[in-house]
Amino acid sequence: MAAVEIDALVFDVLGTLVDEPAGLRAGIRRLDPSLDEAGTERLLLLWQRHIEREQRRILDGNRPYLASDALDREAAALVAEAAGVADPAAVAALAGSARRLPPWPDTVAGLARLAERFPLLGLSNASRTALLGLNAHAGLRWHQALSAEDARAYKPDPEVYRLAVTVSGLPPERLLMVAAHAWDLRGAQRIGLRTAYVARPVGDPPTASDRFDLYAESLADLADQLAGPFAGQLADPPGRNQSARG
Repeated sequence: MAAVEIDALVFDVLGTLVDEPAGLRAGIRRLDPSLDEAGTERLLLLWQRHIEREQRRILDGNRPYLASDALDREAAALVAEAAGVADPAAVAALAGSARRLPPWPDTVAGLARLAERFPLLGLSNASRTALLGLNAHAGLRWHQALSAEDARAYKPDPEVYRLAVTVSGLPPERLLMVAAHAWDLRGAQRIGLRTAYVARPVGDPPTASDRFDLYAESLADLADQLAGPFAGQLADPPGRNQSARG
């Protein structure tokens, strides 16, 4: 098997390195401490569906581009209204919870280990301002963090992934996109990036038809795999000759 040279790693942030639902749940509970688990999950789903829908409208050209901060404020207003909270300060605090997301237990150590061998680029749908807050709160280590705001688009728009190609100065095939979302990796593949799926409880698992270069249970597992020969032969995805990774 021919070795594949990887010169830099490109990381998704939301869901891959930080636990976005956990941070939003904490913000919702601060908004209304009386909520039970079901009520919290109902409001979390309201937030998530708004963000997903509006990003899709922007991608489809049905709405002008808005940075993630503006969409978070919209989502916070919807959630506060559903919770019966009208205090503007409380709504602003809820919107800010999108920047206070906890890292996964292996994130900080995993990034530090990988940074010993590769330049690390973050590539997030979060705005520049939100990304600064996220990085500081979660203790994320980067050589450079890139926001989709610079492309005025959202992943999986190809222009977002091209930011990493342009900034790194590397051919796409020398970059390894790391994400917990299969849809994100498919987007990276479309412009020629190599891909590594990292399993997370809140991610979008690969389907049987996906073909990614690496499949990892954690960042430590990814670092172990990258420490040895990185072969060009694609790994079998979950569901085909191996058990699904959860």
